[in-house]
Amino acid sequence: MDEADKLDDGAEAAEQWQLVNTPLGEKWSGRTRYAAAMFFYKRDEMSAETLEVYRICARLDSANPLPIIRDRGVGRDWLKRMGFE
Repeated sequence: MDEADKLDDGAEAAEQWQLVNTPLGEKWSGRTRYAAAMFFYKRDEMSAETLEVYRICARLDSANPLPIIRDRGVGRDWLKRMGFE
């Protein structure tokens, strides 16, 4: 990976980070968070169990996936990264 690719990757990761933190209740926000979660899953930064919670919450714009992840006992690293412990 050359320097330009690293910059592009960093910009993409920053954009996806904003998207995974889309405020609850906004129209299509659940789907937006799920799409961004898929990005982090594909980079091995999120477990399949954690991604599944985002999938379940995708059609529920007001549903916060983080307490569900915590209650299921999965994604501890992800919760820490999100500042939700």
